[in-house]
Amino acid sequence: MLHFSNKYIQSLIALIAIAVFLQGCTSPDKTESDKRIFRLNIASGTVESIDPAFAKNLYNMWADHMVYNTLVETDEHLHLVPSLATHWDVSADGLIYLFYIRNDVFFQDAPEFTNGKGRRMTATDVVYSFNRIIDPATASSGSWIFNDRVAEKEPFTVINDTTIQIKLRAPFRPLTEILTMPYCSIVPKEVAEHWGKDFARHPCGTGPFQLHYWDESNTMVLHKNPHYWEKDSTGIQLPYTEAVQISFTDSKATEFFLFLQGKLDFVNGIDGSFKDLVLNKDGSVKKEYATKLQLQKGTYLNTEYIGFLLDTNNAIMAGMPTRNMLVRQAINYAIDKKKIVMYFRNGIGQAASSGFIPAGMPGYDSTHSFGYSYDPKRSLELLEKAGYPNGKGLGTFTILCPDNWSDAVNFIVTELQDVGIKAKVEIIQRNIELQQMSRSQAVAFRSQWIADYPDAETFLSFFNGRFPAPPNYTRYNNATYNKWYDESMNAPDTLRWQLYRRMDSLVTSQAPLIPLFYDEMLHFLQPNISGFRSNPMNLIDLKRVRKN
Repeated sequence: MLHFSNKYIQSLIALIAIAVFLQGCTSPDKTESDKRIFRLNIASGTVESIDPAFAKNLYNMWADHMVYNTLVETDEHLHLVPSLATHWDVSADGLIYLFYIRNDVFFQDAPEFTNGKGRRMTATDVVYSFNRIIDPATASSGSWIFNDRVAEKEPFTVINDTTIQIKLRAPFRPLTEILTMPYCSIVPKEVAEHWGKDFARHPCGTGPFQLHYWDESNTMVLHKNPHYWEKDSTGIQLPYTEAVQISFTDSKATEFFLFLQGKLDFVNGIDGSFKDLVLNKDGSVKKEYATKLQLQKGTYLNTEYIGFLLDTNNAIMAGMPTRNMLVRQAINYAIDKKKIVMYFRNGIGQAASSGFIPAGMPGYDSTHSFGYSYDPKRSLELLEKAGYPNGKGLGTFTILCPDNWSDAVNFIVTELQDVGIKAKVEIIQRNIELQQMSRSQAVAFRSQWIADYPDAETFLSFFNGRFPAPPNYTRYNNATYNKWYDESMNAPDTLRWQLYRRMDSLVTSQAPLIPLFYDEMLHFLQPNISGFRSNPMNLIDLKRVRKN
């Protein structure tokens, strides 16, 4: 009996799909009914919850964003825009926030309301929703967004039906950005408390779509909310599409195959078995697909990196070459990040030639005044300065790495060997890697840091010496850095971004990690789709989608 590897099977599936696609048999005529349904797949195999208190992963966030609204949203350019709140004020000391709420928003119809009709949303619902997140009884995975930030007593207060107050313990200027997170969606008390933990399966919000049908791990259907409050610039009520149908195929290769067959309208990212067949090495679509699909590329606030443990008091660090800052700097200069992006990513992303803050985020150093370019000569100079000419006398360190990144990390190890630095790769399951990172058991590790909200503080908290892991997996601790961090938390935006760049420059100079590349989103759409939007956290917006 013949046995084939998974990669072989995936490649075979890809080739068959391409053949079918290029024969022009993948786009059957769309019925009028089909034009009113937007079809997508969730490749994790499930949506765990449609309760905003548990919006802990991307696909939960997608579902939450369809059913609920937040006070504030982030648009595709990282600008804060009003949603349920029309505007807001901040006190001079940065401790008091006032949010002014719309008075024309109604919850979706549900049996728990009088006569089953959704009632008007008020400031009381906002306060209930936020208190619910920090209530230990809820056990929300999002409690961290408010814990140790809001005041200990009465952090959320109803001023009147359309005004709420948020009181902080200490200034934290990214608060408004945090309120864009799906965790902060507004829910009705009577429905949430009626269902308790089962509210995750019986969602009720103010958003553009409402749950109609959910066969777990098979399909989910959401219908247009007929009472949705938002209109487009011409006064037409949103959303345009009548329904969203979500499948749960857990294979990215099969997902893309279904897309090529015309059975999905949208795919997030691309499986490796299709990457070389659909994309050129510069990330553009090959000419044979140019008219057969749409590719939307956009900034994704994610920095991929290799991190180093800096806790020199930890026994695991005894004799490790990465204890030495000059060696860590030499490692940074020895790696050709542009080749990683080109050959392992097909041009998707941007080589990280600046600091940890990714391209597109306010605070990013677009002048590249600090960071590491590919310079093996400089790497050798630093090794000699550190007392290890050509790497002589250096020990070997291990880089923990999930299997899907093994090829790129082995390439990095080869480049390090070219300057005399010895490293090896240990393939490890992602959840085990995260455990070891959190317990200071990983000397070096390949990982990523994705923005939780549209402010660079979410990246800079990674190095705050007062914070545990997560976020501070490297155990970096610098008194000057910590001081600048505190100063930035009540600084006006322009000064705050200057402090952010200063902090990023300081930490980059001490090389607790190697920024490899700043990520990029790939969204594949059928040619007949228009109005699809997303923001740089990869939160998709289907309110304005049309199928022509």
